[in-house]
Amino acid sequence: MKIFFLFTFSTFLLSAFEQATASAHYDKILTHSRIRARDQGPNVCALQQVMGTKKKYFSTCRNWYQGAICGKKATVLYECCPGYMKMDGTRGCPAVAPIDHVYGTLGIVGATSTQQYSDISKLREEIEGRGSFTFFAPSNEAWEQLNSEIHRNLVDNVNIELYNALHHHMVNKRMLTKDLKNGMTLVSMYNDQKLLINHYPNGVVTVNCARIIHGNQIATNGVVHVIDRVLTAVGNTIQDFIEVEDDLSSLRAAAITSDVLDILGRPGHYTLFAPTNEAFERLPRGVLERIMGDKVASEALVKFHILNTLQCSEAITGGAVYETLEGNTVEVGCDGESLTVNGVKMVKRKDIVTSNGVIHLIDEVLIPDSAKQVIELGGAQQTTFTDLVAQLGLASSLRPEGQYTLLAPLNGAFSDDTLRMDQRLLKTILQNHIIKVKVGLNELYNGQELETIGGKLLRVFVYRTAVCIENSCMVRGSKEGRNGFIHIFRQIINPAEKTLHEMLRNDKRFSVFLSLVKAADLDDVLSRPGEWTLFVPTNDAFKGLTDDDKDILIRDKNALRNILLYHLTQGVFIGSGFEPGVTNILKTIQGGKLYLKTVNDTLLVNELKSRESDLMATNGVIHVIDKLLYPADLPVGNDQLLTILKKLIKYIQIKFVRDSTFKEIPLTFYKINIIESNVQPIIRKEDPSITQLTKLIEGEPEFKIVREGETITKVIHGEPIIKTYTKIIDGRPVEVTEKKVTEERIIQGPEIKYTRITAGGSDNEEKLKKLLEEAGTEYTKVTKVIEGEPQIIEREIKKVHLEEAPVRRVQPTRRTQGGAARRRTRLAYS
Repeated sequence: MKIFFLFTFSTFLLSAFEQATASAHYDKILTHSRIRARDQGPNVCALQQVMGTKKKYFSTCRNWYQGAICGKKATVLYECCPGYMKMDGTRGCPAVAPIDHVYGTLGIVGATSTQQYSDISKLREEIEGRGSFTFFAPSNEAWEQLNSEIHRNLVDNVNIELYNALHHHMVNKRMLTKDLKNGMTLVSMYNDQKLLINHYPNGVVTVNCARIIHGNQIATNGVVHVIDRVLTAVGNTIQDFIEVEDDLSSLRAAAITSDVLDILGRPGHYTLFAPTNEAFERLPRGVLERIMGDKVASEALVKFHILNTLQCSEAITGGAVYETLEGNTVEVGCDGESLTVNGVKMVKRKDIVTSNGVIHLIDEVLIPDSAKQVIELGGAQQTTFTDLVAQLGLASSLRPEGQYTLLAPLNGAFSDDTLRMDQRLLKTILQNHIIKVKVGLNELYNGQELETIGGKLLRVFVYRTAVCIENSCMVRGSKEGRNGFIHIFRQIINPAEKTLHEMLRNDKRFSVFLSLVKAADLDDVLSRPGEWTLFVPTNDAFKGLTDDDKDILIRDKNALRNILLYHLTQGVFIGSGFEPGVTNILKTIQGGKLYLKTVNDTLLVNELKSRESDLMATNGVIHVIDKLLYPADLPVGNDQLLTILKKLIKYIQIKFVRDSTFKEIPLTFYKINIIESNVQPIIRKEDPSITQLTKLIEGEPEFKIVREGETITKVIHGEPIIKTYTKIIDGRPVEVTEKKVTEERIIQGPEIKYTRITAGGSDNEEKLKKLLEEAGTEYTKVTKVIEGEPQIIEREIKKVHLEEAPVRRVQPTRRTQGGAARRRTRLAYS
């Protein structure tokens, strides 16, 4: 119980301390000023004065070390801290300032004009007498800056107007700066008028946006705070001000249309950056009409000008970011005496204080991203892309009511050669950067496919610190507009057109590597759908390799496969998708590990530089290297092979363990998964004289010939695979149960028709031919099953057979956005 009490009590003290600290920013900054001036003697505070002005601040650390306030150079002053004074012949400010009543204290702090007006208005007797007052006393400079007409009216009617004005600066209780909490409302001694208090983290305390420049001067009957302007009465709300101000009629119309005006009439602490009529007139006519005709866009526009916090101009001594009611942020800063919004000087009039906030009049309209069309979201670094989209007529296809995603490359991605391309080709490239649907960054996932308006499917790859589409990765700066998203990319996106095998075959640099791939019976792997990363050595990597050496490599198929499959990993890994400078470990198909990292935008593989990276294929990606890779921990047990490898590999020491052998790597490391099956069934009547041969593989292939009317099926994993899905037949959705999928490749010869199965090896091919010749020339169907799943393994002559299954009508499903459903069978390796 005692422990519980101590814990509760300590929590209470901590909470109280935190609350006190949160409301004592002024005192904290003052303490720092005292520390900075400790070399000047006791009770001296260091201040910064903006050069060319009389403005002085107890500065934050940021402003102090920058030596500037609002971008203007500031000089350092040393003065006595509030409540202390100098003594002749001594350093610093060792004496305590005398304590007097409020009237006398006005003279001590130098507010002599306020003291004089208190005298002539008959307020002196009151503030010399008994009580406990807080007097927010305007400085002498504040009275001088007051509008001359207002000043004259006050002085001409001292017994009423001036007396009431001074009472408006007073509160009937003592309030030190630590008691002046942010957002507090005090009641003044004139007609219960409100005084709005704001206490900011930078130590600035304001009263109706007037800054306290000398605080906490204790008096016998209260406290005096010197402020930098004369307070005027506050009665109206922001809504009231907008409704009567002629120069805000356009804003008023937008606020009424979007139902936002009523919000500004409610209690709160708002800041409104109010565009004038002139600001609205500067907008392109089409833009203004579109926004005003769209309630969602107009609401976003008006709310983007409103902060849910009260930001007085005197509290802004540097740039800070604030959230608007629209949800996005604006940066509010200062440049000398001027306020800036998003870095632009646009404030014409500041600090119009109302009962529920403050208004700053601006001469530009702030348009949030959420009110813009997607093509308008492009920034300064994407102007080449947006300009080309407009010039080639693609912008007009982005309908305001549509949904799109722009994949915008940076300006530097467009080379001179690209810009000189035929416009039809350039238009095709740009079409592949516009997605048919609206997809945000948090909706992207690995393996996703996005269809462009050009009809291409782009693949998404998600890594630990990067999101890439095909060969290009995103940079920061994604934005959401009214009809879509824009994402920024480092490079132009190049959709894949060919398989890995086709790319190797079409590039003479890889002829040696490709010949070894073929000899190892691996060319089929590189031709099939899948997701692979292949590190391809150029012919330069094989310099010194003789025909005899090559024959030795080819004869030892296990060794050759181990070497080649060390260059292949499962998954697509884009070079720019790796976190810079960090080593990434990838497991190869051979079983060894590759160590990858990017340094200065160059991909390193086992510390070897990739000469060219991110060559995209339909089934993976190629990174080009000029050395043959070899696992450092894999020993060689053959002298001839060791000699050959030493010719080719000089960057590591190859281990030699006599008579050691390479492990066998069967071709079962890849298989085909049916990702999508939405094809129209092909109904085919088979000849009753067909002989059916079923081949199932687990380990070594097995062949059997079955005569007419007979079928032999060997089921290795039990139940057949059944897949149910919905598809459209004759315009109507039906549910189909699929029992098996086979694919035939028929090679016609003089007397033979048979199905070729390549994964079984060339020896098995010959066995199959021989068996079929013995069986006769009837049409033969072969099914190959690996690990229990039907496999589709050839493309040249493709027929998909779906066994008849009961179907039932199902309710039509709503077509998803992005165009008509595509009917196709896609295959991917895993």
